[in-house]
Amino acid sequence: MVSTSSTPPWDVQRLPRADGGVFLVTGGNAGIGYFVAEQLSATGATVVLGSRNPAKAEGAMAAIRSRVPGARVRAVRWDLADLSSLRTAVESLEVDRLDAVVHNAGVALDDPPRRETGDGHELMFGTNHLGHFALTRWLLPLLSAAPAARIVTMGSFAAKSERLDLDDLQSRQDYRPQRAYGRSKLAQMYFGLELDRRLRAVDSTVASVVVHPGGALDSLTPSRPPVHVRTTGARLGGAPAALLVQGKHAGAWPAVRAVLDPAVRGGELWGPRVFGLRGKPRREVVWSHLADASVAARLWAASCDLTGIDIDLGAGGA
Repeated sequence: MVSTSSTPPWDVQRLPRADGGVFLVTGGNAGIGYFVAEQLSATGATVVLGSRNPAKAEGAMAAIRSRVPGARVRAVRWDLADLSSLRTAVESLEVDRLDAVVHNAGVALDDPPRRETGDGHELMFGTNHLGHFALTRWLLPLLSAAPAARIVTMGSFAAKSERLDLDDLQSRQDYRPQRAYGRSKLAQMYFGLELDRRLRAVDSTVASVVVHPGGALDSLTPSRPPVHVRTTGARLGGAPAALLVQGKHAGAWPAVRAVLDPAVRGGELWGPRVFGLRGKPRREVVWSHLADASVAARLWAASCDLTGIDIDLGAGGA
């Protein structure tokens, strides 16, 4: 265990081997998700990128292979905004077990107007939260087939200052893009913690962990063409921000540790060490509003109603 004196401290540059493992990263073709996939690929595991854009997925796989010789990486196509497609997408994984999934994919809109998915849900809430809620339902049999699988939910530091409006989860009454995004990530984090409570209640071998990347900027992120190219101007312009925040490669560290470190436990929250904004990953105290299990339970019930999916863990789903 990492906490014992006989085991070296966790080193983000020297990850433990995970040969034979199978990890899925949603949105693994870009941003933080790409770096989660790249870092996990270096462990010898098979890494599957869940992406709605095949061309971007191909670019990401090429970038990973250029950095990690012999990387076992492949992609599956799916769209979290299309709930009816997810069961078939999971079947296309063609694996008999899944050792971890990182719920990373997300949509962030900067400007109005409010947009909806094809299912009629506000786009950010519908994709970021409801899409992963539904996806979890179909992944649970594969996760349960592994000895000790992890569900890692990528939250956001932006969610720390937000509160859910359970009477307006779809932001129909008052839509502000940045707030809607923060609340969609907050909903994901509530879901990740509530999921672990329910998994523990049925003695599941699957654990659910919540992480966040702190402040992660493109200008501080190393180039990974064609996924990301950082210009000299961007690098120089972003240098002062490095005192407070970090690049997306470092933003990936809490999720990677949550997948690989046997000392991480279900129901925990992990983020960057320095003010929750930058640095190596550490366990954080669960934010006070996230600890409200009554809000999480109401969100769970609303999510079941909105998706038409009941994650019944006691019926063999986990």
